[in-house]
Parts: sequence; structure tokens; C-alpha cells
Amino acid sequence: MRFLPSQEFRMGKKQILIITYYWPPAGGPGVQRWLKFVKYLPEFGLEPIVYCPENPNYPIVDESLVNEIPDSITILKHHIKEPYSLAGWLSKGRSKKISSGVIPQAKKQTLVEKAMLYIRGNYFIPDARKNWVSPSVEFLSNYIKEHEIKTIITTGPPHSLHLIGLRLKAILDVKWLADFRDPWTTIGYHKDLKLTEVSKAKHLELEHNVLNSADEIIVTSNHTKNEFRTKTKQPISVITNGYDSHTISVEKKDELFTLSHIGSLLSERNPVVLWETISELIRENESFSEAFKLQLIGVVSDDVIESIYKNGLKDHVDVIGYVNHEKAIKFQMTSQLLLLIEIDSEDTKAIIPGKVFEYLISETPILAIGPKDADVEQIIKSTNTGVYFNYNQKVELKAQILSYFEAFQNNSLNVNAIGLQPYSRKALTEKLANLIKHC
Repeated sequence: MRFLPSQEFRMGKKQILIITYYWPPAGGPGVQRWLKFVKYLPEFGLEPIVYCPENPNYPIVDESLVNEIPDSITILKHHIKEPYSLAGWLSKGRSKKISSGVIPQAKKQTLVEKAMLYIRGNYFIPDARKNWVSPSVEFLSNYIKEHEIKTIITTGPPHSLHLIGLRLKAILDVKWLADFRDPWTTIGYHKDLKLTEVSKAKHLELEHNVLNSADEIIVTSNHTKNEFRTKTKQPISVITNGYDSHTISVEKKDELFTLSHIGSLLSERNPVVLWETISELIRENESFSEAFKLQLIGVVSDDVIESIYKNGLKDHVDVIGYVNHEKAIKFQMTSQLLLLIEIDSEDTKAIIPGKVFEYLISETPILAIGPKDADVEQIIKSTNTGVYFNYNQKVELKAQILSYFEAFQNNSLNVNAIGLQPYSRKALTEKLANLIKHC
């Protein structure tokens, strides 16, 4: 299916083909990166053409994002065979959780879950969308030649989309930019996929081919850039995710001392040190106990819920579940504190969750816990939007939460953010546009 732009729009603009799996009505931060780029690229003399699946199996859906698709762009859609559809028929709940990234701890996995992870890891390399590669290459090669397109962009994960770019680059005279929203072989969940040595080697081979064939590589963090720099001599640029302006407003902040996490809390993204610290504050401080509420907005692992309850916080937690983008922003703005959690691992230092940038403009302090020297730590510190802790800083963490609570009691809990403009979607799109024009 294709929506054609007006002739006026097409005149004088360089066409670029963007190959993506996630596109509205898909929900989550992954879809917003290129939705926003597409929104602003025409302002910099570029005409984006989006290619995405016709019948995708999205684990998270947000219909409100459909309204943000510019009317003037061309959208190409092509059928995809989704193995998750079959897996969902066999085990709907487990399949949906795994496809959304919520992988149970190994010791708690059922036989069905273990089998699904093994099959996913070793029979679908690099991922479950691999069977979309060949049909897409055939469809797009004809379209690219017919419309004389000279620039293509692939964005992953799923990293199988980079294989589409790899093959198109081999058969056509095009410039190819490969956008990595996450790393490939060093991403944390690879350890959970029960990969054989042969499968690991295949991933590394495909990663090598992509990194050394793309004309330009785009990454979202300096850690990923440094990692890829050891694997290729091709040019690498960092273009982070960002925030977009909006007109959403709220009347006032919550009356309770709400600490809110927006987004997925996976099994390993479970800050026991935080639950223990909050539990201590509740026992020691009656005022804190009466005012505190933990809000979890998004997909939450059963392991995380179990850990929270184990620390006596059942009466203080509200598990809200997934909400659309507009409601998520309202939660950010009405909360007293925003919680940012990353797994305590070397592999996650490169991960900068997309929600971070909306957190920055929410006028709500950020309480962050993650590995030492992560990219997100530098962003929070440089913008003066919150405090970042490592997992071994329990004493400091407890003191900071208490300090925030005292400011809340005195009606003086606020943020004085600085240096946010470089993270605006429009500024980031200008950086991308310049990269495309000079590639």
C-alpha cells in the first residue's frame, strides 16, 4: 500500500528511503525515533519515503502515534511472515512477553519458554524477521530503480533490516546508512537466547558484514560508537534519541510523593537496592510512609513485582501497565520524581532509553540507578536534571531520596535544567540531514 505525496512536495527535495520494522501503530520509544525524523526531514530539503511491514505483529500498540504521521510522505508496505504469530497461537502470553523483551529468569523459565528462546536464538538469525529480507529486497530494488533513489537508511533492531540494506547495497548504486538504536552482538538479551557457538559466530559474521559495508553508521551512544570503532573503519556518527515539543499540560503535581517509572522493567532491570532503601525509609519515617507511592507505568516483569512485594512495598505500589504516549507524558509531568533504571552490566553502559529525553523536559527530578560511567549518567549530570547512582551506593541513595522528600514537604522540589536544546528532535534531525547530504 502506498500513500503518494503531492507533486509540489516532491519537487526540489532529495528522496531517501527509510527501511524500518517499527512504525505506528507500534508503541514504544523505538518507533518514535524515525517518526520524528520523518516529521522534520522535509524542513531540511529531504523527502523521506518509509518502508515498513503491512501486517506486523507488534507487542505494544499505540494508536495515538498514527496521528503524528505527516500526511505528505510516501509509505510503502509489504507483507511479512511473522513467526511470533505461530508462537502466540501456541502460547499467547509467553510469546507476547518474550517478543516485548520481558525474558523470565533462567531458573523460572518453563519448558515452553526455554524451547521458544532456543528456537528464537538459533533458528532465527539475526532475529525473527529474517524471512522478510528476501521479499523486501525484491520489492525495493524495483522501486529504487524506478524512482532513482540514491540513499537508503536501515534502522535496527530488528537487525535483520540491516541485511536488507546489505543486499540492496550489493546490487544497486546507492548510499547506505545503517542506524543502530541498540548494539547487536553485545546487547544484554543475547545471553538469554541460549545461542550455540555456531549461532554466536553467525551473528558476529553478519554484524561484521553490515558494519564494513554501510557507507555510514549511526549509533545512539558514545559507548556503542567506541565498540563499533574496534570492528570497522567506516565512519560512525552519534545521533541520540531526543524530545519533541508538545502542548500537553497538567493542572498540578501529585499530592502524594510519587516515584514513577515509565517504560519496561525487565527481569534483570530490578534494583533490589532501591526497594530495600524505600522499605527502610517507610519503616523509619512515618511521614514518608504516609506520602510515598511507587507508580510503574509500562510492561513489568513478574520477577520485579515479586521483589517489590518481598520488600514490603505491596501497599505502596501501583502497577498501571502500558499507556499511550500522551498519557505517559502526563505521568511524567504530574509525578514528584521520575525513576530511571538500567541493568548493572558493562553491556548496558551504551543504552540510553528513549524516555530519558522526555524526562529531561518534564520539569520533574530524575532518580537514576545504573552501571558506573554509563552514557546516560553524563546526560543527566550535564543537563542538571537529576541524580545518578551506582548499585553499590545505598547510603547515598537513601540520603538523596530523603532530601527529595524533604523538598517535597517544603513545596520546593523542582528542576533547573540546562543545555537541553541539542537533544530536541529538530536539532537532531538537522544533524541527520547534514549527514545524509554529505554521505
